[in-house]
Amino acid sequence: MNTQLLLIDPQNDFCDLPEDWLPQHPTLGAPIRPALPVAGAHGDLLRAAALVQRLGAGLQGITVTLDSHHRIDVAHPGFWLEAATQAAPAPFTAINAAEVRAGAFRPREAAALPRVLDYLDALEATGRYTLMVWPVHCQMGSWGQTVHAGLQAALDRWADAQGRSVQVVTKGENPWTEHYSALQAEVPDAQDARTQLNRPLLAALDAADQLLIAGEAGSHCVRATVEHLVEHLPAGSRGKLVLLRDCISPVAGFEAAQAAFFTAMQARGVRLALSTEF
Repeated sequence: MNTQLLLIDPQNDFCDLPEDWLPQHPTLGAPIRPALPVAGAHGDLLRAAALVQRLGAGLQGITVTLDSHHRIDVAHPGFWLEAATQAAPAPFTAINAAEVRAGAFRPREAAALPRVLDYLDALEATGRYTLMVWPVHCQMGSWGQTVHAGLQAALDRWADAQGRSVQVVTKGENPWTEHYSALQAEVPDAQDARTQLNRPLLAALDAADQLLIAGEAGSHCVRATVEHLVEHLPAGSRGKLVLLRDCISPVAGFEAAQAAFFTAMQARGVRLALSTEF
């Protein structure tokens, strides 16, 4: 059986790492802390690492997706100004098109307003998400963008033993659209192929007879990726998807979204399992 593993955004910025796992900033002299830690993620990824170590040659392929953002991004504070404070909005501020039209928020770059409104209108029309201003996270080139160290060690051992590399897929480089799903941005940009449906990735994942899925967070990037997989895979293929529920956790405050996602995917033929079952 061709069993593959899809690890969605198993990155430092999403991990609730213990203090002794934190690196020291070389100039500031303080620990570098994850920007958007998900409660339970450290344990999730240690279990995923144990799975990779245990299955070894039983895994015919491993794909890792990496959230990858510019510092100034439509979903980061530095993109915006809040009218009430004339400062960047606080992280975890939701912004909708009506508020921008009313002047409560505006992009710092005034000329960007028409494009931003077009984006917000298109995003809200999908019914999937409202724009969320997140803490700056997974900034390209930063420690936070890199893979959890325990999992990376297991991936390196697997690659050395099998003689083939882990496939790495980045997402989120376009600063004008949110990009939760590894397969497609929330609002694809016709001028940027990186935001459109990633058909080569879809075909590679569809080649598996069994696709084990782990990563962060179950309320957002795991959810969006699997929803797109279910949408675009042939209907009879959904049974090959296995959500490893002990290797996936939600963003705090979005626990109900993950629970609803698990229920909806089961109803569509996706399996739920524990990593220890393999």
